[in-house]
Parts: sequence; C-alpha cells; structure tokens
Amino acid sequence: MPSIDLQLNYAVLYPTFSLVIFALLIMVVDMFGSDARPGPRQALPWVALAGVIAAGAITAWQWGQPEATFQGMATNDHFALALNLIVLVAAALGILLSINYIPTISRQLGEYYTLLLLATAGMMMMGTATDLITVFLALEIFSLALYILSGLQRANPRSTEASMKYFLLGAFASSFFVYGAALIYGAAGSTHYAQIGETLAADQGHLGLLYPGIALLLVGFAFKVSLVPFHMWTPDVYQGAPTPVTAFMSVGTKAAAFAALIRVLLVAVPGQQVTWGWALAILAVLTMTLGNFAALRQTSLKRMLAYSSIAHAGYILVGLAPGTPEGATAALFYLFTYAFMNIGAFAIVIALERAQENDALQNRAAGIADRWPLMAAAMAIFMFSLSGIPPLAGFFGKFFVFKAAVDGGWTWLAVIGMLNSAVGLYYYLRVTVAMYFESPSADSAAERSEWGGLRLGVLVAALFTILIGISPALWTGLFRSGLGG
Repeated sequence: MPSIDLQLNYAVLYPTFSLVIFALLIMVVDMFGSDARPGPRQALPWVALAGVIAAGAITAWQWGQPEATFQGMATNDHFALALNLIVLVAAALGILLSINYIPTISRQLGEYYTLLLLATAGMMMMGTATDLITVFLALEIFSLALYILSGLQRANPRSTEASMKYFLLGAFASSFFVYGAALIYGAAGSTHYAQIGETLAADQGHLGLLYPGIALLLVGFAFKVSLVPFHMWTPDVYQGAPTPVTAFMSVGTKAAAFAALIRVLLVAVPGQQVTWGWALAILAVLTMTLGNFAALRQTSLKRMLAYSSIAHAGYILVGLAPGTPEGATAALFYLFTYAFMNIGAFAIVIALERAQENDALQNRAAGIADRWPLMAAAMAIFMFSLSGIPPLAGFFGKFFVFKAAVDGGWTWLAVIGMLNSAVGLYYYLRVTVAMYFESPSADSAAERSEWGGLRLGVLVAALFTILIGISPALWTGLFRSGLGG
C-alpha cells in the first residue's frame, strides 16, 4: 500500500485559518457593541468582508505555488483553489446582501457573521479534503452553521420550521455518508482517496462492500446538492431561511458538496465509473425534469428559485457522468457562473420583499421596470443567464457541461439536458415578462432607498454575469481541475 505524505504543511490551511481568525475577530468586535454604541456592530459586515478578501488574497497567492498536502488529509492543488474562489465569491455576495437586511430581522449580528465565515471555512475544506474523514468534518462544520443561520429569524415560524427540517434531514444525510465511508474503508482498507484508488486498481478491494459504500456516499452528497429524490427539504428551507442565507447556501453548499463528490469519484473510485456513471445519469434526468416542471407551478419567487436550483444540480451531473477531467472542469466553471447569476436573482427577491415577509410572490415583480429600470434590467440578465441564453455566463456554463457529456459518449444525456433547458426558459421568462409587460398592481414592489449593500451586490453579480459570457476563455483556465488524468 502506498505511503501518505505526513508533512505538516500548514500553508494548505492558510485560507481556512484566515476565515477562522476573522470569525474570532468579529466576536471580539461584537463585544464592544450595544444599542447605545452601534458603531462596532455596524462594522461587523465589513470585518467579515475583509476576512473573505484576505482568504481570497491567500488563495490567489497560492495559485502559482507548488502543490502541498497536510498529513495526507488535505491539499491545495488547483482544484481546491478553484473551489475556494467559488465559495468566497458566494460569501462576499452574501455579506453584501446581508448588510441592511439582517439588522431588520435579528440583533445577533456578531453571531450571524461569525457563523457565515465558519460555514465558508467548512465549505472550502470540502474541496481541499483528500480523505473521507476530513470531508465528514468539513461537512459537519458548514452544515451546523447553516442549520442555525436558517432559523435566525426566530419570530418567524417558517424560519424555525426551515431550520428544523434542514437539521433533521441533514443529520439523516450525514448518517448515510458515514455508513458509506465505513463500507469503503472496509472495502479498501483506507479512507484516503489515493490509497483507495490504488488498492482498487490492483484488484485488492472487497467489491461486496465497495458498491454499497459508493451508493451510500452518493445518497449523502445527493441530499446536500438537492438531487431528486433527496430534494424534499430544499423548497421549504430556501423559502423559510432569511433570503441572504438562502442565496449564500444555494451556491456554497452546492459547490462544496459537488467538489467533494468530484474528487471522490475521479480520485478514489475512477475504475468504477461504468457503474456510478449510470447512477449519476439517472439522477441527472430525474433532477432536471422534476426541478423544472415543479418550478413551472410556483408563485413564490424563492420556491421557484429553489426548484431551479434543483434543476441546475441536474445539469452539473450531466457533465460529471462520463467521469472525465473535462467534466470536472466544466462543473467547476458552471458553479462559478451560477454563483453570480443565482445570488443576483436572490438579491432582487430581497428588494421585492416586504419587511419581515421573508419571501416575495411573482406578482410583486409586475410592472417594476417603469419605476425601477436598473433593478429590472439586472433581474432580466439573471433570468436570461439562468435559462442559458447567449452570450451570458449561464449559456457557457451549460455549453461546457453538455459538451463534456457529448465528448464522453453520453450524447443522449446532453440532449435531455437541452430539452430541460427549454422547459426552464418558460418560468424564467415569465418573471421578465411580468416586469416589463404587466401593469403595476397594489402588490407591486416599490423601490427602497436603504439597500446600499444590496445594490452593490446586484451590480457585481450582473457585471460578472455579462463579462464571463463575453469572454469565457479568460475564466475557463482557472477551473481546469487536474483530476482524473
């Protein structure tokens, strides 16, 4: 059995350490704030944003450095750094959306930003992990933080319900993951990805334990990324959680869980692709189809985006089914584009919400283009991009995952993905039509003047949704996975 590099290369964990340090700093700053002295509390989102920027700067510095490992449990290879970038983008946009929103629903600002940074750290560790034990620890770190953040609005029964559902089903998913990891350990004698892969390649594994283990791991990851039929928590949690939390976890959770899944499949069990490839393909078809057709029936914008998120998880699986490095690269690029267009869409939902409402029906978008042209234009950009209309970022995200499927010999799966994209076009354009062609009603939203951070978040998200689409080649090189080949 090959040996594991047991060096203590702390540089691997520098981005994560920086987030933890800033989380502790937020708790210290929060101690000096009170109703009589609001200044320190008003600085908390900017301290959190500084922590995200610091982690991003360290990630950028490591990009050109040699790869290193931390006792064989984690690595800072290109794949891990790309995942860091995606999660940090989601965290930064989530903080901007939270600046004016969170004080209206909770006084626990220090706790909120501390948990958000800790969740971000856990998500980043998911892509860094090269061992199933590390993945489980990272999974629990960010999951526990999100359970609490989902129920932050304690006076709202829907928020409390969301937190409880997320906790119960999340614990259920974790148990599947642990049992699957135990079976894989029994099959290969290790929880380290490279050792598992080499043991299985030498035909020394116990296949009777391996395949049930892979199946249970897939179930655990499927809960986290909302694959059908393990998606039942998603619409209720997305609708009940505070909208900035929903926006952040809709991207961060998906990116982290997909990153860990990709590394497991392409490093630990690539020789079993014939089996797990078909499992991913079946899950992709079910997830895309149910997600899109369920979204057609929604009147709540948050539930519509929740089912849309489910459908997008299916699109990503299309690229992963062939088990190729190109599919992994396409999935990372897709998640990067998804961060901007999906969080941008949730930002507009925040602007459409009434105070304490925590959701917005689609009729609140009616006619807002006349009184709110810039926000309406931004929402149109996000809707067009999510539906895959060129030349926006979402088009190239789908193009690359479908191309990976075709190049890997799964043309039929790419065709089903394109047909599902056509279905999704209807409910995305329905929102745009309401904004531009329907007359304002008593339920239509009115522009609010206090959402400075929100406007900045919308501007950044819309700008990158356009720029990535105009010049995708500038970004694709960042996400070359280096896995599986």
